[in-house]
Amino acid sequence: MCNHARHDRVHPIYCILPPHMLKEIAKNGTPQQRSLAIDTLSADHTFRQIRSVQAAMLAPRRGAAVAPVAAAPSVHRTIYTANQTETLPGTLVRSEGSPKSNDVSVNEAYDGLGATFEFYQEIYHRNSIDDAGMPLIGTVHYGEQYDNAFWNSQQMVFGDGDGTLFNRFTVALDVIGHELTHGVTEHAAALAYSGQPGALNESVSDVFGSLIKQYTLKQTADKADWIIGAGLLAKGVKGVGLRSMKEPGTAYDDPVLGKDPQPADMAHYVQTAQDNHGVHINSGIPNRAFCLAAIDIGGYAWDKAGRIWYETLNDSHIKPNTTFKTFAKLTVSNANRLYGANSAESKAVSKAWDTVGVL
Repeated sequence: MCNHARHDRVHPIYCILPPHMLKEIAKNGTPQQRSLAIDTLSADHTFRQIRSVQAAMLAPRRGAAVAPVAAAPSVHRTIYTANQTETLPGTLVRSEGSPKSNDVSVNEAYDGLGATFEFYQEIYHRNSIDDAGMPLIGTVHYGEQYDNAFWNSQQMVFGDGDGTLFNRFTVALDVIGHELTHGVTEHAAALAYSGQPGALNESVSDVFGSLIKQYTLKQTADKADWIIGAGLLAKGVKGVGLRSMKEPGTAYDDPVLGKDPQPADMAHYVQTAQDNHGVHINSGIPNRAFCLAAIDIGGYAWDKAGRIWYETLNDSHIKPNTTFKTFAKLTVSNANRLYGANSAESKAVSKAWDTVGVL
């Protein structure tokens, strides 16, 4: 979530770039890079205006668009451009079934929303983000050289990046899947966005964002890169992406961005009041647990490891304040239910959580 999160009863706005990274840019970057980072960090008032407009414009439309129970699930995408403004949703540029645009960002957003819908429908029989046919809306070219992308519980929004630190934010499919999965988590588990529940919220988005990319590329767990945001860092930046699920803390080490602060196990859990008590930082621990389990189980990660995590996300025992340990125990319980108490799958899940020090 953005550093400029709302603190009222509506859902927070979830940004892909964590505040600790933006703060490093604000401290270490060129004057232009610092200015852009500060603008992103101080955008709270703008987002408050966005939410009030969005609630008025989109809520009625969503209710009217829910498909009849008998209708087969089908994707409904609408892409807008903000034309470098901060007005949402913007100008309509592509709707469901219309031809490709000459704008690569429009097409990447359209394809990314479609790939996410297809993944959840084909693999877990989920009908869109809310499991009730929610239309998928995206806005590209938000702001001027805006270094972020976010989900605001209504739609996806993509910045173009500044070109020196970040490329356009539509370039990474797993980023799109990550942000939309925040919507899935809102509807399925309502995990609080602070501390360990918030880090689980971020981790779930990384898990399924990565699985969406792997599913699209038809990669097995041992062939996947397990990098979140590969291709997002601009040329010359010392890093491979925003986070590494396989080796948390190694995604980047750059003079401007700083060093990836994610811990790989509970022995290095970061106690901090920043970033909603470390939601983007400590998510590396459950991320690594999933990656270890998926590789140990083998095959396509969405098939068994992903199903265990998805069933856990929808488990009635999940509460808004669920901790790492509670979530881990529930993944083991669901692995036992799905594959057997002494199954290889169950053992792999238990071993993974033990390796990162949660169980």
